[in-house]
Amino acid sequence: MKVAIVGFDTEGRASYDYYLAQGHELTICDQKTELEIPEGAASKLGQGYLDNLDEFDVIVRTAGLAPHKILDKNPAIAAKITTQIDEFLRVSPTRNIIGVTGTKGKGTTSTLIAKMLEADGKYVELGGNIGVPPLTFLSKLSSNAWVVLELSSFQLIDVHSSPHIAVCLMVVPEHLDWHASVQEYYNAKSQLFHHQTTDDIAIYNAKNETSAMIAGAGEGRKIPYLQPRGAFVERGAITIDGHVICHTDELKLLGAHNWQNVCAAVTAVWQATQNTGAIHSVVTSFTGLEHRLELVRDVDGVVYYDDSFGTTPETAIVAMEAFEQPKVVILGGSGKGASYDDLATAVVQNNVRSVLLIGQQADRIQAALDRAGYHDYQAGGDNMPEIVVNARNTAQAGDVVLLSTGCASFGMFQNYKDRGNQFKTAVQALA
Repeated sequence: MKVAIVGFDTEGRASYDYYLAQGHELTICDQKTELEIPEGAASKLGQGYLDNLDEFDVIVRTAGLAPHKILDKNPAIAAKITTQIDEFLRVSPTRNIIGVTGTKGKGTTSTLIAKMLEADGKYVELGGNIGVPPLTFLSKLSSNAWVVLELSSFQLIDVHSSPHIAVCLMVVPEHLDWHASVQEYYNAKSQLFHHQTTDDIAIYNAKNETSAMIAGAGEGRKIPYLQPRGAFVERGAITIDGHVICHTDELKLLGAHNWQNVCAAVTAVWQATQNTGAIHSVVTSFTGLEHRLELVRDVDGVVYYDDSFGTTPETAIVAMEAFEQPKVVILGGSGKGASYDDLATAVVQNNVRSVLLIGQQADRIQAALDRAGYHDYQAGGDNMPEIVVNARNTAQAGDVVLLSTGCASFGMFQNYKDRGNQFKTAVQALA
């Protein structure tokens, strides 16, 4: 077959290797003209990389490229488009696949699930949006293996299969700069459940109406968490089916929002094992992922936390709620089409000493703060060392300095990882 690998990033490279091993005729298509590609590989690079894709039998779309951008130029090829995730779900030798989606918390919940299954003695692979293309570990899988996939709306929008166990965390509008509408975003998430049968399991956040709606897209058996049919918090303890897994004060993960992530993970793993000892050992020792409420350093009684992964107003809100002490919060960046009014209200309600405003959305956030009657804000700076110094000069002993911007990172930084790493470097440089 003639196969087009459209987008030669991490996923694209893994897809190239997979289809090459099957002996197909491959062409790499990418908008970048300066691109390192395998020696001897056919390529179509630059402005016309999406032209005439109808000449191929299969088009492998990288997740970050919206399907409509392909179809706008090639309207008759929808049936030919596949993705790394779609192909993996089609050919996987194991049905023991747990897919996790939601607006935030996917990485934390997916990692917790994988670690719990491993603690129970199972062979587990963790992949998807967390940075590991699943086709890279396909050859390692047996029918008894377990796979946990963190899945974004970009990856789900055009899949044709659903995993045996699907989990939907809290969902709020996001990525409206990529999706045509909020409804398209919700529909993309729904694909995780849409192809489930009555033999499958659909787990959802009982406190989030959108999560329940998304999980209802298929025929999987519905299990809500945060209520007694799944894992929930009762009298300070995370409980499922009458078993106390742990008390919330035993968790190393900060914030009540992480109680929800733990409950989601416990509910998913409970469908595979009721090994309470293994589950307890993981949830009471796991400290979180990088750039998710990550402790950086204590400097002169001021504690600095990197929550750069939080790129929506909702994630900034839950980050602020995780700390009772006074806070200096760094807000701003590039926009995703979100409103900042709820964020401004949360600033008023959560003991925020000062807000440092940065990036393209600084004026919009300032306007929202003004509407909420909050005026203790200032310009954060034009680079991260300047921002961190300004935060230090504003904070007092006993305060938290929190990088949880409520915005995407583009403009000042390459991505949320670059933003978080620059923050940590600047904090470590403080004398």
